[in-house]
Amino acid sequence: MIQKPKQRLSRYFLFFVASLLVPLAGFFIYAVRFDVRFFFFLSVALSVNVTVLFLFYHRLKSKKASLKLQREEYFEKANLLKADLEKESAAIAAFREKIVSYSQLKGLLEALGMCLTLEDTVNSLCKETVALFDSRDITVILYLVDHLSGGIAIVYASRNHHAVNIKMKHGDIFDRWCLKTLQSLYIEDTRSDFRFDVEKVDDEDMRRVRSLLSVPLLVHNKTVGILRLDSQLPGRFTEEDLRFLKTIGDVAAVAIENAQLYDRVEDLAIRDSLTGLFLRRYLMERVAEEIPRHLRRDKGMAFIMFDLDHFKSYNDRFGHPAGDILLKTMAELLKNHFSDPGNLVCRYGGEEFCVLMPECTKKEAAARANSFVELVEKKDIVLRREKTSISVSAGVAWFPDDAKTREELIQKADTALYEAKKQGRNRVCLSP
Repeated sequence: MIQKPKQRLSRYFLFFVASLLVPLAGFFIYAVRFDVRFFFFLSVALSVNVTVLFLFYHRLKSKKASLKLQREEYFEKANLLKADLEKESAAIAAFREKIVSYSQLKGLLEALGMCLTLEDTVNSLCKETVALFDSRDITVILYLVDHLSGGIAIVYASRNHHAVNIKMKHGDIFDRWCLKTLQSLYIEDTRSDFRFDVEKVDDEDMRRVRSLLSVPLLVHNKTVGILRLDSQLPGRFTEEDLRFLKTIGDVAAVAIENAQLYDRVEDLAIRDSLTGLFLRRYLMERVAEEIPRHLRRDKGMAFIMFDLDHFKSYNDRFGHPAGDILLKTMAELLKNHFSDPGNLVCRYGGEEFCVLMPECTKKEAAARANSFVELVEKKDIVLRREKTSISVSAGVAWFPDDAKTREELIQKADTALYEAKKQGRNRVCLSP
């Protein structure tokens, strides 16, 4: 605050007093030396001087009080102005920080704008968030909501640009609180936050979390995930950090939803809507990719075609909805039976299905096909409250012995399938 200057005696007051006392001193000397009667006039003059001095002193005192009050008001206004200037300076500094922060958000928006798939969006979002909160002691965690179960599952966890193994894959009590309340969570120190049981937190996760920020990712009141930052140090985050993370969360929620929609559309373009299996177009692309790869590695791959026997008779007898049930059942059995990594199960068309088995021998493929035919034969299916059974025929072709090209491989498997039907169905034939 501004310091008040020290008060000084008025020079005018001293001059005025001197101008009155000097003549009186002269009159006194004159009366003593020359005329004693002059003391009467001296007394009168002295009385007048005292009266004048008293009046002048009273006026001067009033003037000083008025000036002092004015000075007090001046210094008060000066202090208020200084406080306003400090507040404005703080506001300008905060505004500059926001400009820097939101300029950094531009990089995040550009990075997310270049992503289409959910995987790319998640990686870009988390990497940019790590860069925006650049610190070695901060862990960035992203959960996405499973809309079927309503729970959350971790999809990304990183600290100091390295993956972190999080024990609680479906979130801890902080994440569950955030998901339940749909509110942002800011904790300066978990040891002193009365809302959560610290001992329970420590039991759930071996990581010692002391400070935390967590925001739900919302799009039109629908939760798509949770973005969380935590640290082993207390007081690591501020409320300004929370506001900044909420802004990131708003951008991230829209980007994630768009990526999920894109993946869904892509999935619909290559998957059958009824069975959920891949379509022929995707199969043709995969076979074209696998052929040169197997040639380079001097490996073989098998291609199996399946066909439901007498499918038309089931449609005629039970109706087309029953036929859909058969197709769905066939798809589920195929996915479960050929669930090995690398295998590709597709709906080739109508009641025909196919399986691509990379790096597989012809003998192994034939054995798997035969076991599947037996599995289907033993499967009981209820159609319109009537228990029935189905059977399938299969044809197996092998690359590179049976075929050298994609079209030839598919044609050889189809020929083998036709031979299985010709021999009485419910069996497997190999391409000669």
